[in-house]
Amino acid sequence: MQSFSPQITAPTGNYWQWQGHQIYYVRAGQPQPDRPSLLLVHGFGASTDHWRKNIEELQEQFQVWAIDLLGFGRSAKPAQEYSGQLWEQQLLDFIDQVIGEKTVVAGNSLGGYAALCTAAKGGDKIAGVVLLNSAGPFGDQISERSINLAQKMIQSLMLQPLPSYLLFQYLRRKPTIRKTLQKVYVDQTAVTDRLVEEIYRPSCDAGAAQVFASVFKSPQGEMVDKLLAKLQAPLLVIWGEGDPWMRVKERSIKFRQHYPQLTEHFLPAGHCPHDEDPSTVNRLMRDWLATIG
Repeated sequence: MQSFSPQITAPTGNYWQWQGHQIYYVRAGQPQPDRPSLLLVHGFGASTDHWRKNIEELQEQFQVWAIDLLGFGRSAKPAQEYSGQLWEQQLLDFIDQVIGEKTVVAGNSLGGYAALCTAAKGGDKIAGVVLLNSAGPFGDQISERSINLAQKMIQSLMLQPLPSYLLFQYLRRKPTIRKTLQKVYVDQTAVTDRLVEEIYRPSCDAGAAQVFASVFKSPQGEMVDKLLAKLQAPLLVIWGEGDPWMRVKERSIKFRQHYPQLTEHFLPAGHCPHDEDPSTVNRLMRDWLATIG
């Protein structure tokens, strides 16, 4: 894997007013008449910073946008219900109001689920979708949705304000962030002080603990198979096959079952292949984007 310089900086960002809230985004590169814009969507607990290695290269050939979902990064963190439907509307409005042209939406983990929700509803606004270790349940995975008694007790406990707050305070500690990253990254050299700081910093914002708690209260979103049934755009799926949080091979089979025309690649990386092996991910995205026009 290629090592990227720690000096890489993300482009200076801007704020967009959405539903009364400040939404942070970055824009890099120039509009390309023969290529769609590319919108990058981070995962849970991350932000636009997590895409800086990708933006640095991709901006040479594409107009690249990255956005902080409501509740994350430098965006506002209001006390409300957070869901895939909320972020879907945020991304669709951003494409309409800010980007203003057909867009390829790419997302990692939770951001992948949000990107898929957006693409399934976006129709001809969406030029393509890129999913990197994307989250979200399949409707026929009954065993994954069944919850045993111990899990129910933990979930019930986490709905209470104090236990949720205490867990958040533990998880947001820099040593805990580092240990978590080391578990989900295959290449340990990619877990840098800068990465830890980029995840830690938004957790200090007012409202961050409430956003964390809201995740446990949010209703289950639309099933991935239902979203794929609505999708009309080309789909690229990239897996970090060393991801300990996902049964990658099983999820791959499900994606192929419900969207057989997808393009798929497996990398020797963990949950965040775009950050762990950016050169390979950037190349795969560029090559695939060239095929969809």
